[in-house]
Amino acid sequence: MRHALSLAARGLGRVWPNPAVGCVVVNHGRIVGRGFTADGGRPHAETIALAQAGEQAKGATAYVTLEPCSHIGQTPPCAEALIKSGISRVVIATEDPDPRVFGRGIALLKEAGLSVSTGCLVNEAQDLQRGFFTRINHGRPALTLKLAMSLDGRIATASGESKWITGPDARRAVHGLRASHDAVMVGAGTVRADNPDLRIRALGTTHQPVRIVTSRHLRLPEGSQLWSSASEAPVWIVCDEGALISPEAKAWGNAGATLIPVPSNGAHLSPHETLTALGDKGLTRVFCEGGGMLAASLLAADLVDELIVFAAGKLIGAEGQPGVGPLGISALSQTPAFELVDVQAVGADVMQRWRRV
Repeated sequence: MRHALSLAARGLGRVWPNPAVGCVVVNHGRIVGRGFTADGGRPHAETIALAQAGEQAKGATAYVTLEPCSHIGQTPPCAEALIKSGISRVVIATEDPDPRVFGRGIALLKEAGLSVSTGCLVNEAQDLQRGFFTRINHGRPALTLKLAMSLDGRIATASGESKWITGPDARRAVHGLRASHDAVMVGAGTVRADNPDLRIRALGTTHQPVRIVTSRHLRLPEGSQLWSSASEAPVWIVCDEGALISPEAKAWGNAGATLIPVPSNGAHLSPHETLTALGDKGLTRVFCEGGGMLAASLLAADLVDELIVFAAGKLIGAEGQPGVGPLGISALSQTPAFELVDVQAVGADVMQRWRRV
């Protein structure tokens, strides 16, 4: 099952809105087939593994990281494919909460006489499926917030200089994190200040995540890197519903960007409506790279599922720009709470991974 989970992880960021699944077929102690969900979500992991196993699937055991689908979509149900292959036993890490599948895949296998076991490495499997589960259960993608800061929590000097607080190893690690998410998201202030490209570089991959900007009034610089590359890799702009009739909306649409209107929450876009709209578009995992105001709005709305902090051995001082904008907190009991999952050195910097309590 650990091997199946490692295969499944290869699909993260590449298979949405489908889950990233891994499957390993074992016959008499030997792996005869293995697969993971292909880019775009088709074909499924079980289909690939069974095709590789061929006749050797008869009497074999299939290890699958998620309950096999039981409904007819763009492809036949994987539960039926397992039955027809002659597999005698299926080991499943975790059930699928999708109401079209939940329990039905397991029931089909058992009704056909196959031996079925569940719960093998269930915690690891559910962690890997966190994005897919969040979209099914809550209608939004799982959100990871990344902060790259000095030791005293600053992301730029008072003049706005921010390149580079962290070192090259940390920046390379960020590209790896982008690759494991469906989309990268930043606020309009970050686009105006840094003119980011947000694509994956130096990893030898041609796949690119969706690049998302939240901008209530579409006050974004035309001619920016996102503008000039919108036809090469997807650019989505979340904006106020009223901004759709503006000249800026027409200009960005002509440049190749997709505009996603959401209601405003006072003076800002509603964070909940923003993530719900992204979930409606099929996204399961979003990697937010700031800036401070967007980070604050997501934290205040309790929408940050995972927090990744890169801390550099530098001190900027109180006049520097904070990594998180105002949260309006007057008591410690009101603070967003996270528990530490992992700490590791990344070059000269430290990466901390935190999960929402």
